[in-house]
Amino acid sequence: MTISAFILKNALRNKRRALLSVSSVAASLFLLVTLQVALRELTQPPESSGAELRVAVRNKISLTNPLPARQRGVIERIPGVAGVTPFTWFGGKYKNEGGMTFAQFAIDPKALGTVFNDAKMDAAGYIAFNQQKDSCVIGKITAEKYGLKPGDRFSLESTVYPGSLTFRVAGIYSGTPDDRNMLFRQDYLDDSIGMPGYVGMWWLKVKSAAGMPRVIAAVNKAFENTSAEVRAESERAFQLGFISMLGNIKALVASLSTVVVFTLVLVSASTMSMAIRERFRELAILKALGFRRRELFAFILAESFGLAVAGAVIGIGAAYCLYTFGDISKMTHGIFVTFEVTPRIIGFSAMVAALLGIVSAIAPSLSVARMSVVNGLKTLD
Repeated sequence: MTISAFILKNALRNKRRALLSVSSVAASLFLLVTLQVALRELTQPPESSGAELRVAVRNKISLTNPLPARQRGVIERIPGVAGVTPFTWFGGKYKNEGGMTFAQFAIDPKALGTVFNDAKMDAAGYIAFNQQKDSCVIGKITAEKYGLKPGDRFSLESTVYPGSLTFRVAGIYSGTPDDRNMLFRQDYLDDSIGMPGYVGMWWLKVKSAAGMPRVIAAVNKAFENTSAEVRAESERAFQLGFISMLGNIKALVASLSTVVVFTLVLVSASTMSMAIRERFRELAILKALGFRRRELFAFILAESFGLAVAGAVIGIGAAYCLYTFGDISKMTHGIFVTFEVTPRIIGFSAMVAALLGIVSAIAPSLSVARMSVVNGLKTLD
């Protein structure tokens, strides 16, 4: 019998225990990969095309405080600004659903091709959106979910404004990192149930990335010491600031990951210790035959490492296949659009599995090292 066959035979001696050990490692690493991917999606939102030229302008006090519409004229006169649009949250529910499943924002229809130029749509959609006051454009994901197409009409009941609004679909856009949102006209909101003279916030398009710092400084200074001071920042900074409102996500996910890994180490170490204790007599015979401590440690390490690697292949592989080829938007009910299992996450999880195999072998190896041949032979199988 070869050494590798000897190790494999010992690892599979108790097939039920081996299966449970591999399953526990696989399940824990699947959960670990899920937590790491979710953390990445929450803290590193994807940047859309043209994001490096966009600036978000909100009320300095709070994102929920509106801004006066008269600010637009001042912003448009600032050197370096290529386009400006209001961006007002509507908060509508579709067909009396329990909650909002997609976001809706009121904008200037001309901004769709300038400020938000990453949203791609056919020419007929742009024309209809500019000509029909009650029109809207919808992201491809939402349109497919509800079976909406250009020309369809539907109503949304707002959770922010009193009453509801009826919209006509002008077009379906795609090409953005999140093709779920709905965009409609600010003037339609103002004329219906909105607050004429106020907007939620502003989005700007600057002419060059080099000029962005000057534009941001100029916008902040233009409304300094007024009744509606603003905070201008890049799109990336705005996204990260919005995410920070959710709390310390990193600390929460790190805590959960630590608990998962710690529990897994305890379970694996206990399983290996139990398996080795049952074989003390055999290991004592190996000692008597001349096998040295480091060779016995290598046997135990190979067995522990092999079980950990088998669990890692199953757990990490299952997570990769599910999140790469599965419909994440459907599985998460629209919370996430994509779940990217990056090489870094795979490498980190594989490293955890490798360390698990090593750590689990330490305690039983020490027990074997301290065991004398006489005492080992007295041990009952």
